[in-house]
Amino acid sequence: MTSLSSKNLWIQRQQCPCGDWKCFVTCEGDNEVAVVASQLAKVEAASAEAMVVPYVGMVFKSDDDAFEYYSNFARKNGFSVRKERSRLSPQLGIYKRDFVCYRSGFAPVRKKPSGEHHRDRKSVRCGCDAKMYMSKEVVEGVSQWFVVQFSNVHNHELLEDDEVRLLPAYRKIHEADQERILLLSKAGFPIHRIVKVLQLEKGIQGGQLPFLERDVRNFIQNRKKVVQENDALLNEKRENDIMELLEACKASKEADESFSYDYSVDENEKLEHIAWSYSDSVSAYTMFGDVVHFDTSYRSITYGMLFGAWFGIDSNGRMIAFGCVLLQDEAPRSFAWALQSFVRFMRGRSPQTILTDLDPGLRDAVRGELPNTRHVTCIWNILPKVSSWFSVPLGSQYADFRSEFDALHCVENTEDFELQWNETVSRFGLGSDKHIALLYSIRTSWALCYTRGHFLARMTTVAFFRSVDSFLKGIFGPNACLRSFFDQVGISVTFQNQSHHEMQYIPSKACIPMEEHARGILTPFAFNVLQNELVLAMQYALSELADGSYLLRHYKKMDGDCLVMWIPEEEHIHCSYGAEKAL
Repeated sequence: MTSLSSKNLWIQRQQCPCGDWKCFVTCEGDNEVAVVASQLAKVEAASAEAMVVPYVGMVFKSDDDAFEYYSNFARKNGFSVRKERSRLSPQLGIYKRDFVCYRSGFAPVRKKPSGEHHRDRKSVRCGCDAKMYMSKEVVEGVSQWFVVQFSNVHNHELLEDDEVRLLPAYRKIHEADQERILLLSKAGFPIHRIVKVLQLEKGIQGGQLPFLERDVRNFIQNRKKVVQENDALLNEKRENDIMELLEACKASKEADESFSYDYSVDENEKLEHIAWSYSDSVSAYTMFGDVVHFDTSYRSITYGMLFGAWFGIDSNGRMIAFGCVLLQDEAPRSFAWALQSFVRFMRGRSPQTILTDLDPGLRDAVRGELPNTRHVTCIWNILPKVSSWFSVPLGSQYADFRSEFDALHCVENTEDFELQWNETVSRFGLGSDKHIALLYSIRTSWALCYTRGHFLARMTTVAFFRSVDSFLKGIFGPNACLRSFFDQVGISVTFQNQSHHEMQYIPSKACIPMEEHARGILTPFAFNVLQNELVLAMQYALSELADGSYLLRHYKKMDGDCLVMWIPEEEHIHCSYGAEKAL
């Protein structure tokens, strides 16, 4: 389109009696009225095919709607726009908005400091007077924006469609493309190859993307800068919060001599691990520390630290929190440090049994630091892994495999387990599967026939795991700092360790002397557990053999005999299923 000379031109729109809009163009000092009017008519004729040309009196709901409309109009007509001035009043807030052509005004003259070399960049601004001025009015209590001035006369060439899309205002990298660019950048692709990949994926020719190669470069550099700034702020916040946590531990120790804490530092003398335990927890451990559940399922997203907690169960069936730890990572040495600290807090006494998840680093640490402690992995920690490991490879066979795996978990003797395990592995073609090999290598920690002789204090039940999960959810806030987290843990631990259940009377079920005797010495929780065992015992028949041993048989399981030997001199009872108890 032919360039218009920068004369003092103005256009006034007014409505004719016929209802059509006409443009009256006046040019001071020159006879170019006809030329200007002709070119303006061409511009408006072309744009009218897609949208209405803005006009004085046009109404919008908001200034954002007005700017969006003007931007769309500008793109269809070969230019772009920007926001310039706005005016503010106490009553209306922003009540004036000026939108202008991207080439409006002139670039300010910058003085160059002596001795420094700066690259001169030619400005695109040329004093173009195309604009749309908006004013806000309140009509019947509703705010509306009106066009009070509009000019579409430019003193520069308007761009064609394939050129206008390359103006900075229209070079947008959409969110999907941003994610793809970042992924390719992380994979090591150079900028020009990233652009080529995007072109191939979209099936377009070179240069047809809605952004340029330099836009991709700027986007990656800006994102890296933002990430670096955020990391720096997070590291600073993390260090400050960790020092506050350490100060809180010191203050707790001064207030209560029985409070215990320990920490370690890395090669840069920065704190890496910290563990603590409360006086009530240490006292509870002396009575109920035979079995400990070490939970490591929570990680702080803000700080990237692993949270671990040691739990137990008391004679009323309530969960007890013995201690807490924050670790930098899941390395065996970190878990080893945590276990060492815990045993030290508990005055050197290791638990008889510890329950953990499948983490290999934690398993190695338990083996090294607690050699005399039985290590058990609860089936509730294994089943989610089984689903993720085998549901996809086995496909439609997974349901049958899961059913057989559940049955394997409940097999009552080791010989049957070994036989059925081999049959299952062979039937589903899992002989070379690494996860099957892992499960078999740790079978003594999860299969009931191997763990039956371990004292687990009913800590493998669904009820216990729910109480642990409820406790952890209660102390983990979405944006809590470490100090407030420490305080919340202390409040929750104190409440858990000091809460009491009302004593309740439980009627007899078996009506035998043992039951009546137990009622007077056991808590309601323990008495209820014993009652259930007595009821189950009535389902078995006992036959004495000639050698003094006994044959135990369930009334429904004719092929499930169990040989029981009682050695009074040693005060031991041993059964053929592998369980052995000291009286």
